[in-house]
Amino acid sequence: MGALRLPSLSLLRPTFSPLRRLPPLSVGRATTHSLAKEAEAVTAGDGKASVSPSQQENSVTPRSVDFSAWYLDVIANAELADYGPVRGTMVIRPYGYAIWEAIQDYLNVKFKETGHSNMYFPQFIPYSFIEKEASHVEGFSPELAVVTIGGGKELEEKLVVRPTSETIVNHMFTQWIHSYRDLPLMVNQWANVTRWEMRTKPFVRTLEFLWQEGHTAHATFEEAEKEALQMINIYKDFAYEHAAIPVITGRKSKVETFAGAACTYTIEAMMGDKRALQAGTSHSLGQNFSRAFGTQFMDENGYRQHVWQTSWAISTRFVGGIIMTHGDDTGLMLPPRIAPIQVVIVPIWKKSDERTSILEAVATVQNILKEAGIRVKVDDSEQRTPGWKYNFWEMKGVPLRIEIGPRDVTNKSVVVSRRDVPGKPGKEFGVSMEASTLVNHVKIRLEEIQAALLQRAISFRDSNIVDVNSYGELKEAIAEGKWARGPWSASDAEELKVKEETSATIRCFPFEQPEGEKKCFMTGKPAEEVAIFAKSY
Repeated sequence: MGALRLPSLSLLRPTFSPLRRLPPLSVGRATTHSLAKEAEAVTAGDGKASVSPSQQENSVTPRSVDFSAWYLDVIANAELADYGPVRGTMVIRPYGYAIWEAIQDYLNVKFKETGHSNMYFPQFIPYSFIEKEASHVEGFSPELAVVTIGGGKELEEKLVVRPTSETIVNHMFTQWIHSYRDLPLMVNQWANVTRWEMRTKPFVRTLEFLWQEGHTAHATFEEAEKEALQMINIYKDFAYEHAAIPVITGRKSKVETFAGAACTYTIEAMMGDKRALQAGTSHSLGQNFSRAFGTQFMDENGYRQHVWQTSWAISTRFVGGIIMTHGDDTGLMLPPRIAPIQVVIVPIWKKSDERTSILEAVATVQNILKEAGIRVKVDDSEQRTPGWKYNFWEMKGVPLRIEIGPRDVTNKSVVVSRRDVPGKPGKEFGVSMEASTLVNHVKIRLEEIQAALLQRAISFRDSNIVDVNSYGELKEAIAEGKWARGPWSASDAEELKVKEETSATIRCFPFEQPEGEKKCFMTGKPAEEVAIFAKSY
């Protein structure tokens, strides 16, 4: 439901520019060649031969070398997604979908706590619906997927494959809303959306993606505005508290406002390459759609009024945001609160007679953690070495790893390794297997990782936002890849000039504004607000 300003109405079936294919899905950081060597190295005795550096290669492009290639490598090697057979589509693999489920789990609770009910609207929308709201059709026409044939016959009216649902929602709201007693009406749907994007990137921008979209109708402007702000704050809380992404919350400029909305609120996140990601939006729609569709109610005084509406959404784009905010050259790094697996246990033995006692200890530790509500997985496969497993689960971003070997069984202890602290500094030896001690230790470490990832992201964000007082300073900041923050009261035309000359857009007017008098850095005239400019996805 992001703002889309593409002018042409003729591009209903655009073609794609070639996409970089995801590399063949290797496992962990080992390439096919190195895995073959490893297979030869595995001994018949214990199946636990170590992998030498020459046998294992890093198949992830360093972030500093090519951020885009790094991103695609992580998606492939962490087994998050792959490309579908139709260019621009993606197949979300189980591990990637589990991250999306974690997002769903949090938001579903919040939606229901705030009085919203889940439902579902059809995927096919009559083309005439899209045409009813002028700015809406202007914004979306270039991205529409249109069905003209059904059952082997030409359709009497073209059908649009859902790009968003404001139109069909209003069609149904008109049938359900008659009196002020029917308000507020607040619903949400989890659905797929199709937008015929010209340039795609897995999770961030694809032909089809998953999202939730909320739609509400209210009796007054004030109620609708309160709702729109409430929902953007729910998104902000999720970003900070669970995804460990320090978003900036604010209002979009008129140029960047969602097609058909009166006002758009947004959460903007800084990615690891310093580009901005619009991670979630909430729109105060005013009466634009209700007037176009005749969505009215009888008020308490017996007068017919048009409803005031909102819509708001977060999509699988947020998964891309998590990858690009926290990942490193080793791979994915997941905040514990949204990690599908919080702890992976890797048993280690060299002699066959050690196997039974070690696996018994592993099972005990697994049960202790599972009973404590910790999401835990045991990797007891015997086809791979412990070193291979370490790299594999680091690639998948699991926050904590527990290692249990013969000495640990003897000492009734485990080794705990943090994903966010590489090497020996992140390892703790001799952590007791005693249930309460182990559970307490693991929970504390998981919370420490959660807090550390958020603080790291805050520091990165704040060190890459530059306060500017002239257009020249803005150009310099953007050229350095940073965000520029400065007073703004210039025209839409001047905003578009900035975009044309720097490729940067106004990401938002932040809710948190500095005090004191301000002068627009573009015109020198008084300004009431500062705006943030950045290049974006």
